[in-house]
Amino acid sequence: MKTQYVTADELVDTLGVSKGKAYQIIRQLNEELAEQGYIKIAGKCPRKYFEKRYYGYISEA
Repeated sequence: MKTQYVTADELVDTLGVSKGKAYQIIRQLNEELAEQGYIKIAGKCPRKYFEKRYYGYISEA
């Protein structure tokens, strides 16, 4: 079962980027969410928002 949040370690495997770059991506996405008034969690990003921004869709599973 997938969690509601993606972590840097998961982005490293999914996107093939370094851990530092993964944290940079999470920070950027969290800043976008904060600008929209959402609460953010450091080091994690909501899975649905990540999928929407990077793939253009939200998976159902």
